[in-house]
Amino acid sequence: MKRIESFCVNHDKLKKGLYLSRVDGDCVTYDLRMAVPNSGVYLENDGIHTFEHLFATYARNSSYSDRVVYVGPMGCRTGFYFIVRDSVSKEEVIALLQETCAFIAAYDDVIPGTTAVECGNYLEHDLGKARAYAADMAEVLKDWTPDKMVYEQ
Repeated sequence: MKRIESFCVNHDKLKKGLYLSRVDGDCVTYDLRMAVPNSGVYLENDGIHTFEHLFATYARNSSYSDRVVYVGPMGCRTGFYFIVRDSVSKEEVIALLQETCAFIAAYDDVIPGTTAVECGNYLEHDLGKARAYAADMAEVLKDWTPDKMVYEQ
């Protein structure tokens, strides 16, 4: 089988940040790297789950809602995939993710979509962890620019 592109990135060189991963037609995938790969410190499932609910809710309620294709966690627990239509510029993605992290870091209300009817694992949430992850990423992304979105080879 053909090796997929994400396995061709040298994960030993990855740092926290926001990276352009791939372009497929009019869909652009960004990697929001929130933990350093292979460091032994990874995002925890309950915090990831809450971060995902808040990230998806915020992004899909933004002015970009009709251009957000997907928000989801990486299986390796180092971050999230964020897929948008190509009509969203890199600068707009950075700004949206900066706003999203600020929103999550300050969020202090009922987590959306956390009833048994709405969620397949509704008991596994941790708002404190999600807020901490968001605050950390807000700091990482505060001076982020499009030229930093390229994976180091």
